[in-house]
Amino acid sequence: MLVAWFPDWPVVAAGAPPAGRVAVVHANRVLACSPAARDEGVRPGLRRREAQGRCPGLELLAHDPARDARAFEPVLVAVEALTPWVEVLRPGECAFPARGAARHHGGEPALATAVTAAVHTALGGPPPSCRVGIADGTFAAGLAARHQAIVPPGGSPGFLAPFPVATLERPDLADLLVRLGLRTLGDLAALPGAGLATRFGPEGSRAHRLAS
Repeated sequence: MLVAWFPDWPVVAAGAPPAGRVAVVHANRVLACSPAARDEGVRPGLRRREAQGRCPGLELLAHDPARDARAFEPVLVAVEALTPWVEVLRPGECAFPARGAARHHGGEPALATAVTAAVHTALGGPPPSCRVGIADGTFAAGLAARHQAIVPPGGSPGFLAPFPVATLERPDLADLLVRLGLRTLGDLAALPGAGLATRFGPEGSRAHRLAS
């Protein structure tokens, strides 16, 4: 799978200036922030007051999921010109099977370059950062995109192994796993899947499948 990911898409969708100190807020917490705000210590997850304390003059914008989705439409149109099998994971992130498209474009590195160029052209102006990753499975490809990596076929278990269990985005499960001494995806993948299913139910099965 190939995943194309735009960091802090809600800020991009809001049309914030590249050099502006901007944060998008939801439920009194920072959902996304601009690079300039990040340089001042603002991070997703911070409470509004703490973010303002770290970055005086921070511009706060309300989260608007509909705006995020509308702004992502040109990206989807651009990617669909390269392949028809595009899935939206969330506004700011999409995925598609890489194998056939890679053969057509001359290999996986060339495909990643083509995707980046296509979406930057579609968005126009100073293009926001687009990170592309390729790996076995959407979950692994999403993490590969965060690191702009192309993982060779069959290499996803080794690539995933060092990541903390928090990357599963299941905070309660991750907290329990850490208390049991399972700190990384590699630790989780090394256990029998049937045992995790018995102990944790469907969530345990899903976590083991992703880690593996």
